[in-house]
Amino acid sequence: MPSLDSSPMAYAANPSLPDLSVLISGPPIKDPGALLRYALPIDNKAIREVQKPLEDITESLKVAGVRGLDSVERNVKQASRSLKQGKSLIISGLAESKKDHGVELLDKLEIGMEELQQIVEGRNRDAVAPKQKELLKYVGDVEEDMVDSFPYEVPEEYRSMPLLKGRAAVDMKVKVKDNPNLEECVFHIVLDGYNAPVTAGNFVDLVQRHFYDGMEIQRAKMPRILNLLVFAAADGFVVQTGDPEGPAEGFIDPSTEKTRTIPLEIMVDGEKAPVYGSTLEELGLYKAQTKLPFNAFGTMAMARDEFENNSASSQVFWLLKESELTPSNANILDGRYAVFGYVTENEDFLADLKVGDVIESIQVVSGLENLVNPSYKIAG
Repeated sequence: MPSLDSSPMAYAANPSLPDLSVLISGPPIKDPGALLRYALPIDNKAIREVQKPLEDITESLKVAGVRGLDSVERNVKQASRSLKQGKSLIISGLAESKKDHGVELLDKLEIGMEELQQIVEGRNRDAVAPKQKELLKYVGDVEEDMVDSFPYEVPEEYRSMPLLKGRAAVDMKVKVKDNPNLEECVFHIVLDGYNAPVTAGNFVDLVQRHFYDGMEIQRAKMPRILNLLVFAAADGFVVQTGDPEGPAEGFIDPSTEKTRTIPLEIMVDGEKAPVYGSTLEELGLYKAQTKLPFNAFGTMAMARDEFENNSASSQVFWLLKESELTPSNANILDGRYAVFGYVTENEDFLADLKVGDVIESIQVVSGLENLVNPSYKIAG
């Protein structure tokens, strides 16, 4: 389990198994793009009915031969039908200030679906996935245009911290050592400040300070499995970094000369604001679903001290997990660590990283305007 030190995994003494019904019925969404779309603070059934069949194309393409394309065709027709029937409801859900942009995207989406239909009819299987990705990008952008403003107030005690009130994206460039097949890789990461404004804001602020530039990967796999009873919840590995040189285990703020720490921050599905300072287990929310689950390969979260919920500072980790046995919200990481983003491009290459590989740079490529209270602008 990721922690600020090298001690054995947190909660190893008395691991709490998830309720079996949750393990079986949890939504099997593993695609980071889909998780990010569903995590947006919107409630528009019409756009979701367009989104779902477009996402289902991924499963359809797993079926070989003509049958797979027949299934894709059904997905496309369903999505097109939903768009025609629900377009007025989708437009009514757009934020007034973003309506023109949203309508423009919907027009592109309509044209794109006609093009996808032609691709399927022409039996051009290789062209399906790239067009699907393009259409889902339109869908996600339309959904973002439904968010008018940041939907809640952060608790007063955290309000002066760097906060990401919206989303941002960063590119992390890593120099890979001793790998003849991979010398350098750029990971594109989407950070979700709607559901983790303090955690994501802290990270963006550190990125702008170039805190991670030149830092090595410091952990490249889990030290051990918790035990056989919870193997399904702990399968996979982690890649971790963020421990600076010297005795400090986190970022020393030069304005205070003390380690800057942030609270544990978890958004529960159905709630309007995150919970702070407590794990969901401590709150007795054993069946609660998190808005940002540990379900995608490349889920990004904050490491912290095993016994102190509010001890996170600069150490971050990415989960390398892919298992049908651990559907969304059914493993012991959910509700115990703060997820604040997902790697959406080149995530598979995370598994190739090793201790000693170097982060050449992390750069914000979009969304910096959503960062408020940026401490990196203060002298020092």
